[in-house]
Amino acid sequence: MTAGAGRAVEHRLSAFGTTVFAEMSELAARTGAVNLGQGFPDTDGPAEILEAAVRALRDGRGNQYPPGAGVPELREAVAGHQRHRYGLAYDPDTEVLVTAGATEAIAATLLALVRPGDEVIALEPYYDSYAACIEMAGGTRVPVTLRPHEGAFRLDLDELRDAVTARTRLLLINTPHNPTGTVLTREELAAIAELAVERDLLVVTDEVYEHLVFDGVHVPAATLPGMRERTVSIGSAGKTFSFTGWKVGWVTARPELLAAVRTAKQYLTYVASGPFQYAVAEALRLPDTYFSSLRDDLRARRDVLAHGLEAAGFEVFRPAGTYFMTADIRPLGAVDGFAFCRELPGRAGVVAIPNGAFYDEPGRGAPFVRFAFCKRTEVLEEAVRRLRSSGFPA
Repeated sequence: MTAGAGRAVEHRLSAFGTTVFAEMSELAARTGAVNLGQGFPDTDGPAEILEAAVRALRDGRGNQYPPGAGVPELREAVAGHQRHRYGLAYDPDTEVLVTAGATEAIAATLLALVRPGDEVIALEPYYDSYAACIEMAGGTRVPVTLRPHEGAFRLDLDELRDAVTARTRLLLINTPHNPTGTVLTREELAAIAELAVERDLLVVTDEVYEHLVFDGVHVPAATLPGMRERTVSIGSAGKTFSFTGWKVGWVTARPELLAAVRTAKQYLTYVASGPFQYAVAEALRLPDTYFSSLRDDLRARRDVLAHGLEAAGFEVFRPAGTYFMTADIRPLGAVDGFAFCRELPGRAGVVAIPNGAFYDEPGRGAPFVRFAFCKRTEVLEEAVRRLRSSGFPA
Protein backbone atom coordinates (compact mmCIF):
# COMPACT_ATOMS: atom_id res chain seq x y z
CA MET A 1 0.00 0.00 0.00
CA THR A 2 1.24 3.47 -0.86
CA ALA A 3 2.33 5.39 2.23
CA GLY A 4 -0.53 7.48 3.52
CA ALA A 5 -3.08 5.88 1.18
CA GLY A 6 -5.32 5.04 4.11
CA ARG A 7 -5.33 8.58 5.41
CA ALA A 8 -8.63 10.46 5.25
CA VAL A 9 -8.91 12.54 2.10
CA GLU A 10 -9.18 16.25 2.74
CA HIS A 11 -10.71 18.52 0.13
CA ARG A 12 -12.20 21.99 -0.02
CA LEU A 13 -15.75 20.66 0.47
CA SER A 14 -14.89 18.29 3.32
CA ALA A 15 -17.03 20.33 5.71
CA PHE A 16 -20.16 19.77 3.66
CA GLY A 17 -20.51 15.99 3.53
CA THR A 18 -23.81 14.31 2.56
CA THR A 19 -26.77 16.68 2.34
CA VAL A 20 -29.49 16.58 4.96
CA PHE A 21 -31.95 15.83 2.14
CA ALA A 22 -30.25 12.50 1.43
CA GLU A 23 -30.31 11.57 5.11
CA MET A 24 -33.97 12.39 5.57
CA SER A 25 -35.06 10.77 2.31
CA GLU A 26 -33.26 7.58 3.38
CA LEU A 27 -35.11 7.75 6.71
CA ALA A 28 -38.41 8.13 4.85
CA ALA A 29 -37.70 5.08 2.71
CA ARG A 30 -36.56 2.98 5.67
CA THR A 31 -39.54 3.83 7.89
CA GLY A 32 -42.30 4.18 5.30
CA ALA A 33 -42.88 7.73 6.51
CA VAL A 34 -44.76 10.42 4.61
CA ASN A 35 -41.94 12.46 3.09
CA LEU A 36 -42.61 16.17 3.53
CA GLY A 37 -38.87 16.83 3.50
CA GLN A 38 -37.43 17.19 0.02
CA GLY A 39 -39.22 19.67 -2.21
CA PHE A 40 -40.58 17.72 -5.14
CA PRO A 41 -44.24 17.21 -6.13
CA ASP A 42 -45.80 13.76 -5.98
CA THR A 43 -47.69 14.28 -9.25
CA ASP A 44 -46.44 15.23 -12.70
CA GLY A 45 -47.14 18.52 -14.41
CA PRO A 46 -49.44 19.28 -17.36
CA ALA A 47 -50.15 16.35 -19.67
CA GLU A 48 -49.66 18.49 -22.77
CA ILE A 49 -46.12 19.35 -21.64
CA LEU A 50 -45.35 15.67 -21.09
CA GLU A 51 -46.56 15.05 -24.61
CA ALA A 52 -44.37 17.87 -25.88
CA ALA A 53 -41.33 16.10 -24.39
CA VAL A 54 -42.35 12.79 -25.95
CA ARG A 55 -42.88 14.51 -29.29
CA ALA A 56 -39.41 16.07 -29.12
CA LEU A 57 -37.86 12.67 -28.34
CA ARG A 58 -39.66 10.98 -31.23
CA ASP A 59 -38.83 13.80 -33.63
CA GLY A 60 -35.14 13.61 -32.72
CA ARG A 61 -35.05 17.14 -31.31
CA GLY A 62 -32.48 17.35 -28.54
CA ASN A 63 -31.44 13.70 -28.54
CA GLN A 64 -27.94 14.82 -29.47
CA TYR A 65 -26.04 17.75 -27.95
CA PRO A 66 -28.18 20.88 -28.08
CA PRO A 67 -26.56 24.29 -28.60
CA GLY A 68 -24.37 25.35 -25.69
CA ALA A 69 -26.57 28.32 -24.83
CA GLY A 70 -29.75 26.26 -25.05
CA VAL A 71 -32.14 25.56 -27.90
CA PRO A 72 -33.34 28.77 -29.61
CA GLU A 73 -36.99 27.93 -28.94
CA LEU A 74 -36.43 27.91 -25.18
CA ARG A 75 -34.23 30.99 -25.13
CA GLU A 76 -36.93 32.85 -27.06
CA ALA A 77 -39.61 31.54 -24.70
CA VAL A 78 -37.63 32.68 -21.63
CA ALA A 79 -37.20 36.14 -23.16
CA GLY A 80 -40.91 36.22 -23.96
CA HIS A 81 -41.81 35.18 -20.43
CA GLN A 82 -39.67 37.96 -18.91
CA ARG A 83 -41.17 40.52 -21.27
CA HIS A 84 -44.79 39.40 -20.76
CA ARG A 85 -44.60 39.01 -16.98
CA TYR A 86 -42.30 41.83 -15.97
CA GLY A 87 -41.68 44.13 -18.93
CA LEU A 88 -38.02 43.05 -19.04
CA ALA A 89 -36.48 42.94 -22.51
CA TYR A 90 -33.70 40.36 -23.03
CA ASP A 91 -32.03 39.38 -26.28
CA PRO A 92 -32.47 35.58 -26.54
CA ASP A 93 -29.18 35.27 -28.39
CA THR A 94 -26.91 37.22 -26.04
CA GLU A 95 -28.77 37.58 -22.73
CA VAL A 96 -30.38 34.17 -22.08
CA LEU A 97 -28.57 30.97 -21.09
CA VAL A 98 -30.18 27.57 -20.46
CA THR A 99 -28.70 25.51 -17.61
CA ALA A 100 -29.11 22.10 -15.97
CA GLY A 101 -31.61 23.43 -13.46
CA ALA A 102 -31.20 26.42 -11.18
CA THR A 103 -28.53 24.57 -9.19
CA GLU A 104 -26.12 24.65 -12.13
CA ALA A 105 -27.13 28.24 -12.87
CA ILE A 106 -26.12 29.22 -9.32
CA ALA A 107 -22.85 27.28 -9.55
CA ALA A 108 -21.89 28.69 -12.94
CA THR A 109 -22.76 32.23 -11.91
CA LEU A 110 -20.76 32.16 -8.69
CA LEU A 111 -17.79 30.39 -10.30
CA ALA A 112 -17.79 32.99 -13.06
CA LEU A 113 -18.22 36.14 -11.00
CA VAL A 114 -16.66 35.48 -7.58
CA ARG A 115 -12.90 35.87 -7.25
CA PRO A 116 -10.82 34.32 -4.47
CA GLY A 117 -11.21 36.46 -1.37
CA ASP A 118 -14.41 38.17 -2.52
CA GLU A 119 -17.23 38.35 0.00
CA VAL A 120 -20.68 37.15 -1.00
CA ILE A 121 -23.65 38.23 1.12
CA ALA A 122 -26.42 35.61 1.24
CA LEU A 123 -29.75 35.68 3.03
CA GLU A 124 -29.71 33.09 5.79
CA PRO A 125 -31.15 30.46 6.08
CA TYR A 126 -30.23 29.59 2.53
CA TYR A 127 -30.48 26.80 -0.01
CA ASP A 128 -27.54 24.54 0.81
CA SER A 129 -25.84 24.73 -2.60
CA TYR A 130 -25.13 28.44 -2.08
CA ALA A 131 -22.55 27.74 0.60
CA ALA A 132 -20.84 25.00 -1.42
CA CYS A 133 -20.69 27.09 -4.60
CA ILE A 134 -19.25 30.12 -2.82
CA GLU A 135 -16.62 27.83 -1.30
CA MET A 136 -15.76 26.31 -4.70
CA ALA A 137 -15.36 29.81 -6.13
CA GLY A 138 -12.93 30.73 -3.35
CA GLY A 139 -15.26 33.37 -1.93
CA THR A 140 -16.15 34.17 1.66
CA ARG A 141 -19.77 33.69 2.69
CA VAL A 142 -21.30 36.52 4.73
CA PRO A 143 -24.75 35.60 6.05
CA VAL A 144 -27.47 38.14 6.77
CA THR A 145 -30.08 36.32 8.80
CA LEU A 146 -33.85 36.55 8.28
CA ARG A 147 -35.41 36.52 11.74
CA PRO A 148 -38.92 35.74 12.99
CA HIS A 149 -41.11 38.81 13.38
CA GLU A 150 -44.90 38.89 13.67
CA GLY A 151 -45.48 35.49 12.08
CA ALA A 152 -42.91 35.75 9.27
CA PHE A 153 -39.16 35.84 8.71
CA ARG A 154 -38.03 39.36 7.89
CA LEU A 155 -34.89 40.98 6.49
CA ASP A 156 -33.16 43.67 8.58
CA LEU A 157 -32.05 46.19 5.97
CA ASP A 158 -29.70 47.92 8.39
CA GLU A 159 -27.96 44.61 9.06
CA LEU A 160 -27.66 44.06 5.31
CA ARG A 161 -26.08 47.47 4.81
CA ASP A 162 -23.68 46.92 7.71
CA ALA A 163 -22.57 43.59 6.19
CA VAL A 164 -21.18 45.27 3.07
CA THR A 165 -17.43 45.88 3.15
CA ALA A 166 -14.75 46.88 0.67
CA ARG A 167 -14.38 43.16 -0.14
CA THR A 168 -18.06 42.57 -0.96
CA ARG A 169 -18.45 41.42 -4.56
CA LEU A 170 -22.11 40.49 -4.83
CA LEU A 171 -25.42 40.05 -3.07
CA LEU A 172 -27.09 36.66 -3.45
CA ILE A 173 -30.83 37.21 -3.04
CA ASN A 174 -33.51 34.51 -2.98
CA THR A 175 -37.13 35.66 -3.27
CA PRO A 176 -39.55 33.97 -2.83
CA HIS A 177 -37.26 32.59 -0.16
CA ASN A 178 -36.51 28.93 0.54
CA PRO A 179 -36.86 27.74 3.31
CA THR A 180 -38.77 30.52 5.11
CA GLY A 181 -41.37 31.35 2.45
CA THR A 182 -40.65 35.08 2.76
CA VAL A 183 -41.42 37.22 -0.30
CA LEU A 184 -39.37 40.42 -0.28
CA THR A 185 -41.52 43.51 -0.78
CA ARG A 186 -40.97 46.12 -3.45
CA GLU A 187 -39.78 48.50 -0.71
CA GLU A 188 -37.23 45.99 0.58
CA LEU A 189 -35.97 45.26 -2.92
CA ALA A 190 -35.76 48.99 -3.67
CA ALA A 191 -33.53 49.41 -0.62
CA ILE A 192 -31.36 46.48 -1.79
CA ALA A 193 -31.15 48.06 -5.26
CA GLU A 194 -30.13 51.41 -3.78
CA LEU A 195 -27.39 49.71 -1.77
CA ALA A 196 -26.15 47.74 -4.80
CA VAL A 197 -25.96 50.86 -6.96
CA GLU A 198 -24.32 52.92 -4.22
CA ARG A 199 -21.63 50.30 -3.54
CA ASP A 200 -21.36 49.08 -7.16
CA LEU A 201 -22.27 45.48 -6.31
CA LEU A 202 -23.40 42.66 -8.53
CA VAL A 203 -26.72 41.06 -7.56
CA VAL A 204 -27.64 37.43 -8.21
CA THR A 205 -31.33 36.68 -7.75
CA ASP A 206 -32.66 33.15 -7.36
CA GLU A 207 -36.29 33.44 -8.48
CA VAL A 208 -37.24 29.80 -9.04
CA TYR A 209 -40.45 30.21 -6.98
CA GLU A 210 -41.57 33.32 -8.85
CA HIS A 211 -44.97 31.83 -9.72
CA LEU A 212 -45.60 30.41 -6.25
CA VAL A 213 -46.57 33.64 -4.46
CA PHE A 214 -49.70 33.52 -2.32
CA ASP A 215 -49.51 36.83 -0.47
CA GLY A 216 -48.04 39.91 -2.14
CA VAL A 217 -46.38 39.93 -5.55
CA HIS A 218 -43.04 38.84 -6.97
CA VAL A 219 -40.88 41.80 -7.99
CA PRO A 220 -37.77 40.89 -10.01
CA ALA A 221 -34.79 42.92 -8.83
CA ALA A 222 -33.81 43.59 -12.46
CA THR A 223 -36.93 45.77 -12.90
CA LEU A 224 -35.71 48.35 -10.37
CA PRO A 225 -33.70 51.49 -11.26
CA GLY A 226 -30.02 50.81 -11.89
CA MET A 227 -30.43 47.03 -11.59
CA ARG A 228 -30.86 45.70 -15.12
CA GLU A 229 -27.14 46.01 -15.88
CA ARG A 230 -25.86 44.56 -12.58
CA THR A 231 -28.34 41.71 -11.97
CA VAL A 232 -28.05 38.04 -12.91
CA SER A 233 -31.52 36.51 -12.64
CA ILE A 234 -32.02 32.75 -12.26
CA GLY A 235 -35.21 30.87 -13.08
CA SER A 236 -36.29 27.26 -13.43
CA ALA A 237 -39.04 25.09 -14.87
CA GLY A 238 -38.99 22.43 -12.16
CA LYS A 239 -41.05 24.17 -9.48
CA THR A 240 -43.44 25.98 -11.82
CA PHE A 241 -44.34 22.98 -13.97
CA SER A 242 -43.81 20.08 -11.52
CA PHE A 243 -41.06 18.42 -13.53
CA THR A 244 -38.15 18.72 -11.12
CA GLY A 245 -36.33 15.76 -12.68
CA TRP A 246 -36.04 17.44 -16.05
CA LYS A 247 -33.43 19.90 -14.70
CA VAL A 248 -34.10 22.86 -16.95
CA GLY A 249 -33.14 26.28 -15.64
CA TRP A 250 -32.01 29.57 -17.12
CA VAL A 251 -30.02 32.73 -16.54
CA THR A 252 -30.84 36.20 -17.85
CA ALA A 253 -28.32 39.04 -17.69
CA ARG A 254 -26.63 41.69 -19.82
CA PRO A 255 -24.30 40.24 -22.47
CA GLU A 256 -20.99 40.70 -20.62
CA LEU A 257 -22.28 39.03 -17.45
CA LEU A 258 -24.01 36.26 -19.37
CA ALA A 259 -20.87 35.51 -21.39
CA ALA A 260 -18.92 35.03 -18.16
CA VAL A 261 -21.55 32.68 -16.76
CA ARG A 262 -21.69 30.73 -20.02
CA THR A 263 -17.91 30.26 -19.95
CA ALA A 264 -18.16 28.59 -16.53
CA LYS A 265 -21.27 26.61 -17.47
CA GLN A 266 -19.62 25.00 -20.49
CA TYR A 267 -17.15 23.25 -18.18
CA LEU A 268 -19.84 21.94 -15.85
CA THR A 269 -22.50 20.01 -17.78
CA TYR A 270 -21.71 21.65 -21.14
CA VAL A 271 -25.31 20.89 -22.17
CA ALA A 272 -28.20 18.91 -20.71
CA SER A 273 -31.89 18.03 -20.98
CA GLY A 274 -32.11 18.46 -24.77
CA PRO A 275 -35.66 17.18 -25.50
CA PHE A 276 -37.00 18.69 -22.28
CA GLN A 277 -35.86 22.13 -23.38
CA TYR A 278 -38.35 22.03 -26.25
CA ALA A 279 -41.11 20.98 -23.88
CA VAL A 280 -40.32 23.75 -21.41
CA ALA A 281 -40.44 26.26 -24.26
CA GLU A 282 -44.06 25.23 -24.77
CA ALA A 283 -44.72 25.27 -21.02
CA LEU A 284 -43.62 28.89 -20.70
CA ARG A 285 -46.24 29.81 -23.27
CA LEU A 286 -49.13 28.23 -21.35
CA PRO A 287 -52.01 30.65 -20.72
CA ASP A 288 -51.99 32.84 -17.62
CA THR A 289 -54.77 30.69 -16.17
CA TYR A 290 -52.29 27.83 -15.72
CA PHE A 291 -50.07 29.92 -13.45
CA SER A 292 -52.97 31.33 -11.43
CA SER A 293 -54.49 27.85 -10.97
CA LEU A 294 -51.15 26.48 -9.79
CA ARG A 295 -50.87 29.30 -7.26
CA ASP A 296 -54.43 28.86 -5.99
CA ASP A 297 -54.05 25.09 -5.67
CA LEU A 298 -50.83 25.36 -3.70
CA ARG A 299 -52.29 28.08 -1.49
CA ALA A 300 -55.09 25.68 -0.55
CA ARG A 301 -52.57 22.94 0.23
CA ARG A 302 -50.54 25.40 2.28
CA ASP A 303 -53.58 26.11 4.40
CA VAL A 304 -54.35 22.40 4.89
CA LEU A 305 -50.85 21.80 6.24
CA ALA A 306 -50.77 25.01 8.28
CA HIS A 307 -54.06 24.23 10.05
CA GLY A 308 -52.91 20.66 10.67
CA LEU A 309 -49.53 21.65 12.10
CA GLU A 310 -51.16 24.21 14.36
CA ALA A 311 -53.62 21.60 15.58
CA ALA A 312 -50.67 19.27 16.29
CA GLY A 313 -49.08 21.92 18.51
CA PHE A 314 -46.51 23.59 16.25
CA GLU A 315 -46.10 27.33 15.91
CA VAL A 316 -46.43 27.89 12.18
CA PHE A 317 -44.92 30.60 9.98
CA ARG A 318 -47.39 30.63 7.10
CA PRO A 319 -45.32 31.28 3.95
CA ALA A 320 -46.12 34.08 1.53
CA GLY A 321 -44.49 32.07 -1.26
CA THR A 322 -42.67 28.83 -2.26
CA TYR A 323 -44.07 25.43 -1.26
CA PHE A 324 -42.22 25.19 2.06
CA MET A 325 -43.46 25.93 5.54
CA THR A 326 -41.34 26.59 8.61
CA ALA A 327 -42.61 25.51 12.02
CA ASP A 328 -41.28 26.16 15.52
CA ILE A 329 -40.97 22.96 17.59
CA ARG A 330 -40.55 24.63 20.99
CA PRO A 331 -44.30 24.48 21.82
CA LEU A 332 -43.91 20.69 21.56
CA GLY A 333 -41.19 20.67 24.20
CA ALA A 334 -38.37 20.22 21.68
CA VAL A 335 -35.43 22.54 20.98
CA ASP A 336 -33.13 20.64 18.59
CA GLY A 337 -34.46 20.43 15.04
CA PHE A 338 -31.93 17.79 13.96
CA ALA A 339 -32.84 15.44 16.82
CA PHE A 340 -36.53 16.15 16.29
CA CYS A 341 -36.41 15.35 12.55
CA ARG A 342 -34.42 12.16 13.15
CA GLU A 343 -36.99 11.01 15.71
CA LEU A 344 -40.08 12.12 13.79
CA PRO A 345 -40.22 9.32 11.16
CA GLY A 346 -40.18 6.59 13.80
CA ARG A 347 -42.49 8.37 16.18
CA ALA A 348 -45.00 9.94 13.81
CA GLY A 349 -44.31 8.47 10.37
CA VAL A 350 -43.53 11.89 8.87
CA VAL A 351 -40.29 13.38 7.52
CA ALA A 352 -39.30 17.06 7.78
CA ILE A 353 -36.02 18.93 7.32
CA PRO A 354 -34.18 20.71 10.16
CA ASN A 355 -33.71 24.36 9.24
CA GLY A 356 -30.40 24.37 11.12
CA ALA A 357 -28.88 22.77 8.01
CA PHE A 358 -29.38 26.08 6.20
CA TYR A 359 -27.44 28.24 8.67
CA ASP A 360 -23.71 28.88 9.07
CA GLU A 361 -24.26 28.40 12.79
CA PRO A 362 -26.91 25.66 13.03
CA GLY A 363 -27.92 26.84 16.49
CA ARG A 364 -29.53 29.92 14.95
CA GLY A 365 -32.07 27.67 13.26
CA ALA A 366 -32.22 24.99 15.95
CA PRO A 367 -35.91 25.25 16.90
CA PHE A 368 -37.21 25.40 13.33
CA VAL A 369 -38.12 22.62 10.89
CA ARG A 370 -39.32 22.77 7.29
CA PHE A 371 -42.22 20.90 5.73
CA ALA A 372 -42.99 20.74 1.98
CA PHE A 373 -46.64 21.01 0.94
CA CYS A 374 -46.21 20.26 -2.78
CA LYS A 375 -47.95 16.93 -2.22
CA ARG A 376 -51.46 15.70 -2.91
CA THR A 377 -54.05 16.95 -0.42
CA GLU A 378 -54.76 13.43 0.83
CA VAL A 379 -51.04 12.95 1.55
CA LEU A 380 -50.94 16.18 3.55
CA GLU A 381 -54.06 15.15 5.45
CA GLU A 382 -52.50 11.77 6.28
CA ALA A 383 -49.32 13.46 7.50
CA VAL A 384 -51.37 15.77 9.70
CA ARG A 385 -53.35 12.84 11.08
CA ARG A 386 -50.12 11.05 11.97
CA LEU A 387 -48.65 14.13 13.64
CA ARG A 388 -51.77 14.76 15.72
CA SER A 389 -51.84 11.15 16.95
CA SER A 390 -48.09 10.88 17.61
CA GLY A 391 -48.14 11.91 21.24
CA PHE A 392 -46.51 15.33 20.94
CA PRO A 393 -45.79 17.33 22.98
CA ALA A 394 -43.18 15.17 24.65
